[in-house]
Amino acid sequence: MVTDAAAIIAVEPITTYLLDISGLRTCYFLSVHLFFEDMKDAYNREINYLRLSVTDRCNLRCRYCMPEEGISKLAHEDILTEEEMVTAVRACAQLGIDKVRITGGEPLLKRNIISICNRISEISEIKTLVMTTNGILLTEYVKELKKAGVQRLNISLDTLDSEKFGRITRIGSLDKVWRGLMCAINEGFEKIKINCVLINGFNDDEIPALVSLTQKYPLDVRFIELMGMNEDGFFNENSFLPSSAVLEQLPELQRVGDNGVCTLYSLPGSKGSVGLISPLTAKFCSSCNRIRITADGKVKPCLHSNQEISIKGLELEGMKYAIERAILEKPASHGLTLEKLSQSGRSMNRIGG
Repeated sequence: MVTDAAAIIAVEPITTYLLDISGLRTCYFLSVHLFFEDMKDAYNREINYLRLSVTDRCNLRCRYCMPEEGISKLAHEDILTEEEMVTAVRACAQLGIDKVRITGGEPLLKRNIISICNRISEISEIKTLVMTTNGILLTEYVKELKKAGVQRLNISLDTLDSEKFGRITRIGSLDKVWRGLMCAINEGFEKIKINCVLINGFNDDEIPALVSLTQKYPLDVRFIELMGMNEDGFFNENSFLPSSAVLEQLPELQRVGDNGVCTLYSLPGSKGSVGLISPLTAKFCSSCNRIRITADGKVKPCLHSNQEISIKGLELEGMKYAIERAILEKPASHGLTLEKLSQSGRSMNRIGG
């Protein structure tokens, strides 16, 4: 049994690292690996949530996410294969991950997305399988996704105005997203959420209308503070809108609890909840329970850190070593502020949201 404040941890077959594990739960040293009763990082946060990006490609050009001309796409050989993606999830599951969110780019552009979802849903340790999508292709895939084991959907939607939707996405159709949303509701997913990025001077006047969706339909609305991911991330220096603006416009919202990084509210008699996600004004890093794997096989311990650990080309045990290392090296908090851009080194579509 390891009880010292510092222990040598083997996270790759032939490499050892020195890590301070003071404050962690009792752990057991078996062979050359360190195993935990629960997979906790160095700050005693239990990590049980994986966000897996399956592609960097997208059929929209949202202004806060990617440049107008798009991106230089990853070469096919640089992207994780389906087998590698499934193996990565198996490795995560053996380390205590029980929730997986499939992201992109736009995940429904991935030709084998149904097969990927189906295989992940069959991993016994994975209790929750979710997908984040822009909804453009949802009408075509909604039935197949449900059959493949996807239980919940998050749909990105920053405005209910067609002209503004075209402006922020540059090439998108609100009608397609709305039809996809209605199809998803009719299909009876366990939970459907709308993700709305708050942007001052753009959609701040639509907050009441967006919240009213929770009264009309069985869905939740999540308002997310705008994060500066790169030099093109903000429309201008005045675009940031704190999540508190939602409460200022709708003081009748009642707090009903917390869900990880999200503070939950609801209107009396509503069918769904309103969530505020406040990475800048109410930094929630102390409750962060997630890691990310990019489409090209890099484990990112933190969205806003440039730290990346590659798992491309590794077998199951090698992936476990690398993912365990990423969890144990997860930083205490991100360094993002209104004045300081993300240090992620990637645009959001290359990370997976």
